[in-house]
Amino acid sequence: MRQLVLASNNAGKLAELRMLFAPLGWQLLPQSDFNIPEAEEPFHTFVENALAKARHAAAHTGLPAVADDAGLCVDAFDGLPGVQTAYYATQFGYAKGDENNVRALLEQLQGVEQRRAALVSTLVAVRTPMDPEPLIAVGRAVGEITTAPRGPNGFGFDPVMYLPELGQTFAELDPAVKNQYSHRGQAARQLVALMQAQWAKP
Repeated sequence: MRQLVLASNNAGKLAELRMLFAPLGWQLLPQSDFNIPEAEEPFHTFVENALAKARHAAAHTGLPAVADDAGLCVDAFDGLPGVQTAYYATQFGYAKGDENNVRALLEQLQGVEQRRAALVSTLVAVRTPMDPEPLIAVGRAVGEITTAPRGPNGFGFDPVMYLPELGQTFAELDPAVKNQYSHRGQAARQLVALMQAQWAKP
């Protein structure tokens, strides 16, 4: 079985992508299996950071690599926190972490009527660190930020990301249903199709 390294140590992201990449028939391994140090993410766009992470993982393992750079883009904040989503809470004096990110977001949106937001995922795959033709896929799930967390599933901002068409937050959905609608699910299906079409068969 061909191997593909995921340039992430996020357990929730790994579980989702393993499910979504199953049709590819490759073994998806986290970069922690190879003791790879975290890549720097100095850029202001998802695609630049995802590409940097994918190239970094491929360079350290000699394997094809895939990276996901994802975040929350809030209309009322002109698209922020964007690429800084993981560290959102720290600018308000909280420790880094999903629960504090949700807490800080709800505090900043208190009294704000415009609660439209999008979760965005950009997936990049490279065959080698110097691959001149990286495969790029983007998924975007648009919804509204609730006034309080709802649901026990998922991670990140899933408990406050409400999808009007489903009448539920991502955290209230079964994982399989979430993958049908989520930003990462959209991007992963695109990327799998690109890999099947453009990369040489084993």
